[in-house]
Amino acid sequence: MEARLFALQRLTAMAMAPFVLVHLGLIIYAVRGGLSAGAVLSRTQGSWAWILFYGLFVACVAVHVPIGLRNILVEWLRLGRRASSCIGLAFGATILFLGLRAVAAVGGLLQ
Repeated sequence: MEARLFALQRLTAMAMAPFVLVHLGLIIYAVRGGLSAGAVLSRTQGSWAWILFYGLFVACVAVHVPIGLRNILVEWLRLGRRASSCIGLAFGATILFLGLRAVAAVGGLLQ
């Protein structure tokens, strides 16, 4: 199980790298272009490409982060693996729910 979690975390890290680079590039573009939050939202609403992009980004984060949190709880706090796994799963589910809700809101799906 530990080897699979290790591999899964590394795979999600590789998948997140392009998402992070594009996201940071967009932030720099928006800030340098003087775009307001409203202008950015008006450009993203209804765009299935951005909804898919950020939905996949959120899904990768929701898998990657709980594995790291679980390892921190086990190694640093000496918490048991079962308790650490439960906390990690709860944290991952929260990230997934809130992240997808934000994607839906920014994409204009929640109105």
